[in-house]
Amino acid sequence: MLAVCAAIFLSGCQTAAPTAADIVAAERAFAADGYARGVKLSFLAYSSPDAVVFAPAPVNAHENLNAAPDQDQSPARGRLVWWPLYAGISASGDLGFTTGPYAIGEDRRGHYFTIWKKQPGGDWKWALDAGVGADASGEAPQGSPVAYLAPSRERSASPEAAMAEVGAIETQIAAAARGGVQSAYEPYLDADSRLHSSGPPPAKDGAARAAVFAARPQYIAFAALGGGASDAGDLVWTYGEGRWRENDAERTGYYVRLWQKRGNGWRLAFDEFLPPPAN
Repeated sequence: MLAVCAAIFLSGCQTAAPTAADIVAAERAFAADGYARGVKLSFLAYSSPDAVVFAPAPVNAHENLNAAPDQDQSPARGRLVWWPLYAGISASGDLGFTTGPYAIGEDRRGHYFTIWKKQPGGDWKWALDAGVGADASGEAPQGSPVAYLAPSRERSASPEAAMAEVGAIETQIAAAARGGVQSAYEPYLDADSRLHSSGPPPAKDGAARAAVFAARPQYIAFAALGGGASDAGDLVWTYGEGRWRENDAERTGYYVRLWQKRGNGWRLAFDEFLPPPAN
């Protein structure tokens, strides 16, 4: 009887696994606030002081937004709306993401990706927000159930160790991508790796990857610019630039990546390539 009681007591003391539901709730509250008050006010309210946006190069979100004019929120202009359909959280419960479609009014324009970080007070603020113009016609409507990234049991010794491990891999990708982008990525993709590029729908499995890679330059010189890691060292996000030549001119785009440490090593859970604005 004592053994049974001890087992019950210990099971009750176990910490519940983190859930990304709180991040989804934060994203939905952010989107509702954006619809009500406009991009500038809502983005300032829900972002961390060091948050990053792409304009088109990565910049501090608060500096960029504070320099922007106030918005006309009249219904006739069409308002930005977005909704999460896929999300995940670290084992330590301090870092996560959501992604899904965005639209102007009823016109679906593409897909967003947001990195969220838990703040010292327990609330969530986003640390990076990015998006690509891509086919979103086949995506589920607002209010649909959200799919979740499967959690990992793997850990790194520290966030710094996780960043170093991923940094070494990204150095290898950067070297290999000069000879071919898709072949540089392939060793780090699993069946559930998601890829976004401008134009085609997101690749949510291996069968759809060819179209996404075809929408990117064939050869890219990548350079890392920043990122962060979860306390558990199981999730790492990075962003950087990619340069290539097109029609005898140098072009510059930017990438965002989310890495998850798994039993088979670090794998890309998500990757997005943002092209430069059209001339």
